[in-house]
Amino acid sequence: MIIEETAKAAGLFIDGKWQPGEGEIIKSVNPTTGELMAETPAASSRQVDDALAASLSAFDGGEWSRLSAKDRSELLFKLADLIDRDKDDLVELVVSEVGSPITLARNLQVGAPAMYFRWHAEAALRGPRDGLEQPLGLHHNPITTSSMLLREPVGVVAAITAYNYPINLISWKLGPAFASGCSAVLIPSPRGVLCTVALVRLIEEAGFPPGAVNLVFGPPAVTEQVVTADAVDMVSFTGSVPVGAKIMALAAQSIKKVVLELGGKSPNIVLPGADIEATVTPSVLRFSRNAGQGCGATTRTLVPRADYDSFVEQTAAAMEGLVVDDPHRDDTEIGPLITGEHRERVEGFVSRAVDAGGTLVTGGGRPSGLDGGFFYEPTLVASIGNEAEISQEELFAPVGVVLPYDDLDEAVSIANHTRFGLNANVWGPTAQALEFARKIRSGTVTVNGGGGMNPEAPWGGYRESGVGRECGEEGYREYFEVKHVQWPVEPPATR
Repeated sequence: MIIEETAKAAGLFIDGKWQPGEGEIIKSVNPTTGELMAETPAASSRQVDDALAASLSAFDGGEWSRLSAKDRSELLFKLADLIDRDKDDLVELVVSEVGSPITLARNLQVGAPAMYFRWHAEAALRGPRDGLEQPLGLHHNPITTSSMLLREPVGVVAAITAYNYPINLISWKLGPAFASGCSAVLIPSPRGVLCTVALVRLIEEAGFPPGAVNLVFGPPAVTEQVVTADAVDMVSFTGSVPVGAKIMALAAQSIKKVVLELGGKSPNIVLPGADIEATVTPSVLRFSRNAGQGCGATTRTLVPRADYDSFVEQTAAAMEGLVVDDPHRDDTEIGPLITGEHRERVEGFVSRAVDAGGTLVTGGGRPSGLDGGFFYEPTLVASIGNEAEISQEELFAPVGVVLPYDDLDEAVSIANHTRFGLNANVWGPTAQALEFARKIRSGTVTVNGGGGMNPEAPWGGYRESGVGRECGEEGYREYFEVKHVQWPVEPPATR
């Protein structure tokens, strides 16, 4: 029922009102069945202009700009409560539109956004931990002056999200935007329109004033129009490196602030002395979760050469035991890829890896009995080097490679030899693993599997993994500008 209700109500949300789009049709397809769920008209250029104007008005003198930090905090808390109330419906939308297994959808796709909105509700009350007003003390050259730093909301934010975690990524962008007092134009992936519409309906129900967030979506021209608009002060984008590079170039035309969370080809390092058997299953799940459609997936596993054959054999057995099926089932571990086109792209990578001399240890095909959807078997490639295409390019699929190393210096070199630097994991004795983690050039490094999602922790990476950070205090600070105010302690003498 929630699918039909959301599909029927889907549209643009501009200045506090829903309206049908005037642009081309966006098709929402269930990746599990290949069936059409909804056809929703995209935004026209005129409607994008209306959304931009509403965001600017809300920030610059509108009702949203006049709310206190306490008011914004209460709205964020209410939004989190509404997410909890409608959790089952939101889970159903994520499973149907994205194909995430239902257990993952409950915990990470829907449970986590409520947690992140609550964290930002508390952040709205306290402001940045350095304070909205930070005294700098006296300065005596050439005259004695006092000064302070003021932190002010950056302005109108273009929040552009990917399909793989549609609600969670919105919480990472709208949470700090709302907490700081920014307004936003929200642009979801065309593959996540229904999930986004459902969340914006809850934002409306929570009572956020008109213009605080404006929802538009459509082809790349919609995103380009928003990113280049004079009304936009900051762009926050999650997605692929090529699109991120284009957004950075577009934003550079008017020197906008940009936060980019892009791709990864993250290493999973098994140190000498680690319990090989204990590392196998969690290593597999770390790169195959959500059918591998996660930028932090640790798809390159580095293993001591002496343990290589054993690790590959045990990993293949673990992968062959994974349940690939309808993501509505509680026992399903691997759901479909998002589209048939994406599956064909992944198949091309694996085929070229084998042609280049790699060994297809397991997987590499389409599972039987699931012909209607876009499923792909969990796949392991061995006997290939770190320079190979499949070891360097992000596939966004449940495909991993295993690479041998002879000593720790070589392991560090292999781990860091990548264009990316988003995530990593290290298995081994804790003290040794922590020391090794310091040598990895990556925005996040977990040791022995790490822990759960921590709203205090920033997320982002080195090199082509992006610019800036999301989440935690570092992510919150991205949504503020810093102003220095200075004055003489005593006025200059007058004649």
